[in-house]
Parts: sequence; C-alpha cells; structure tokens
Amino acid sequence: MDFEAVIGLEIHAQLRTESKIFCRCSTRYGDPPNTNTCPVCLGLPGALPVLNRRAVAMAVKVGLALNCRINSPSLFARKNYFYPDLPKGFQISQFDLPLAEEGRVDLKFREQGSSELVEKGFRLNRIHMEDDAGKSVHNPGGDTLVNLNRTGTPLIEIVTEADFRSSQEAYEFLVYLRRVLLYLEVCDGNMEEGSLRCDANVSIRPRGQEAFGTKTEIKNLNSFRFVKKALDYEIERQIKVVSEGGRISQETRLWDDASGRTEVMRSKEESHDYRYFPEPDLLPVVVSEHWQEQLRKELPELPDARRDRFVSGYGIEDEAALLLTAEKPVADYFEQTVRAYDNPVLVANWMIGEVARELKQTEAGIEDFKVPPSNLAALLKMVDDNLISGKIAKDVFTEMASTGEDAESIVDRKGLKQISDTGELEGIIEAIISSNPDKVEAYRGGKTGLIGFFVGQVMQQTRGQAKPKVVNELLREKL
Repeated sequence: MDFEAVIGLEIHAQLRTESKIFCRCSTRYGDPPNTNTCPVCLGLPGALPVLNRRAVAMAVKVGLALNCRINSPSLFARKNYFYPDLPKGFQISQFDLPLAEEGRVDLKFREQGSSELVEKGFRLNRIHMEDDAGKSVHNPGGDTLVNLNRTGTPLIEIVTEADFRSSQEAYEFLVYLRRVLLYLEVCDGNMEEGSLRCDANVSIRPRGQEAFGTKTEIKNLNSFRFVKKALDYEIERQIKVVSEGGRISQETRLWDDASGRTEVMRSKEESHDYRYFPEPDLLPVVVSEHWQEQLRKELPELPDARRDRFVSGYGIEDEAALLLTAEKPVADYFEQTVRAYDNPVLVANWMIGEVARELKQTEAGIEDFKVPPSNLAALLKMVDDNLISGKIAKDVFTEMASTGEDAESIVDRKGLKQISDTGELEGIIEAIISSNPDKVEAYRGGKTGLIGFFVGQVMQQTRGQAKPKVVNELLREKL
C-alpha cells in the first residue's frame, strides 16, 4: 500500500526580553543556577504575576508577520501538571482564546531530489503565549539537579496545521520561521541553548484517504537536521508497523541521535489531562486596533519580500538572493556595500564567496566583521580603477578581515599597486623571452596557446602586480 505522511509542528520560541514574562527577574542565559529567581517565578504563596508588555508586543509582531488574526481579548489559563522543574505545579499558558490564530505561510522551495522550485502554503492553527519551565540536569551518577533560572522566561508556541507531507517540507518551514524570528529580532533562534525548540506530530495514512491516522509526538529535536532525520525514521517505522499488521500507539517519543531512532517516552496526553482553567490572577489581554497598527508599522521587510526585491531590483540570481537574505544583518551589509559601490552582482559574488569564507573561518557574525561595507566597496573600486588586480584584491581582503586595516593602507604599505608602466614591463618581458627560446619558437610556429605561459611568467616575476591587459599587448607585440 502507498502511504503518505501527515506532519504538524509545535515550535516554542523564547522571546528576547530582558526580564521574565510575569516578573522582573533576568532572562540572561548562563548565569549561576537558581540566581535569577523570585517569589513570583518560584510560585510562592501570595506572589502575583504582572504581564510583560514588551513580550506581548513581540508576540503580536510574530502573529502579524505570519498573517494571523490577532485576538482581542486573549486569555491566560493554568495548565496543570507536575514536574520537578515546574515549581508552581502549573504552567501559565493560553488555551481557549490564544493571542493569534489562522495564519498562513507560502513558501518556494525545492523538494528533496528535485531541481524544480515548488510553491506551497502551510496553515498556522494558533500562536499563544506562556511561561517556560526550569531545566532538569540528569547526572551520570543517577541524581537530578534542578535549575530554575529559566522558569518564567516568556515563550510563544507556534502550532501549525498538519499540512506537511514530508520531512523536507517541515525542514523548509522551520528554516523560514527562524529567519522571520531573527528579522523581527524577537528570538535569537539558538536551538542549542533551547531558545528555539520544536516538537513534531507525525502519522501516516493510505494516499488518498482523508482521515488522519494515529499520531506520535517526537520531542528532543534541538536542530533542524535532527527534525528531518527523526521524521524520516518515524515515517518509515510507522509504515513498517502498519504494513506488518500492527497498530500505531498514540505516544510521545524521544529522538536519540546516537542510535538514529525514536524511543518511547510516555503515552500521549490530551488537553483534558492538563485540567485547564482560567488564570485567576491575570486580566484578559487586550490588543487594541491602534496598538496593532503601531506594531505593524514597526515590522521590517520580511525575508521573502526582501529576496524578491533583491532579484528584481539588483538583478542577482534567486539562489544568491536567498543566501544574502537568510540573515537580516547580512542583507543589510550587502545593501550598504551596494550603496557605496554600484555593482550588485559583483558585491553579491564577493559576499557569497570571500566574505562568507572569512566569516566561517573566524566563526564570527557579520556584526563583528572587521571589514565594514565602506571598506569592501573601496577595495572593489581599486580593482575597477586598475590600481590592483582581482587576485591581489583577494589577498588584500584576507588581511583586511584579519586586521581591520583599510585596503588603500595595505596596498600602499606593501607596494601592491598594479604595474602598468610599459617601460618597466618591457624589460621584464624581454628577459623572459630571451630565457625561453624554445617556447618562443613554438609560439611563432603556431602554438599561440603558449601566451598563457608567458603571461604567467610575467605575473610571477611582478608578484601579480602587472596589469594583465598591458602584459598581453606587450607580449603579443614582442613575440
């Protein structure tokens, strides 16, 4: 039987506020355990929560960017369950009336194994706000330590509809979503530190059947690569079970990358298991039309719109535009360079090649890059003005990235300006010709491809500083 996968995603994004969602404790990552806590986030008797307005504003921006309807009012509720790192014994979340609903994202991407671009829309069920739990640290000796610094950190949970039919589609959506969150500057997107986490619900059904099969939820997915691998494994596992006459159990499973398998964690909870009820200590959240419009005006140009503008406005290829707009600071750097040096295609090539290579080697972000856009533009202008060759420009750029020095200073200090003085070059060329009589005879006998040999010899002796056009003209004349 031919099966298809049905996948839905639940993505938790930690909002980049300086304080927690219901108290003033710091959200700073990496502080000593249990130092960023107070009676509110510890759930001590008599402590009352106060909602962080900036967290609401960030959540609304995400809803607007993902084409959601913003609910006003939305309501907080208590989600009751026990876990050692949840000191209140419940999580403050949203249930019946979330902050945002009914969003949609349209993506262009390549299916796995295909070179053709496809376009597909994915629906969002809801975006709701909640506070995070703490962190349990399981030691090899068997004991568990609890760090409550993360307790009360503001989260949004983005819940999609079950619109994905392959791991590749889920992967592409997550990559896009992370780009949007980074553009909005509401989440740092760091999956290793837990500020972006994903759970996946997956089931299978015979192709053409409308009813959903029994789903499993996969947790412990802390990278997009793991999401893809876990989904592929789980889809194959479910197909094998059903094909052999077995039944899928509704359960939560953990992804173990070491073994490349999903393992059973617990039976899957339903919403009634959490005994939701309205949070009595928090008022309804009212987001007025006026506030929504203010926040909408603060939205940046989003990645897909910016990519389309790069293609139509700058004339660069779609693939290059996708790479340049993957991160907002990189796209900003590109546009600042183009404003100073009006050759977008060449700037794009340098960004994708030399700039990307230097950033990878230093493991730095573009914000910390030692070559500002104005200096890159000045370097490219020196090539246009025939002051240095393209090859020397790349060597100079490497030193610029290492030291932060500008191109002109490096070229002057090292004496790298291009040699176009025919008198100086003629002496070098005549010496090379006289020391290679056999090559000269072969060239004059019809092997004109040997011109490359002579050009190479001149460039070697001038350390790449000879102007290639002048060298070619003089060589052909002398030969």
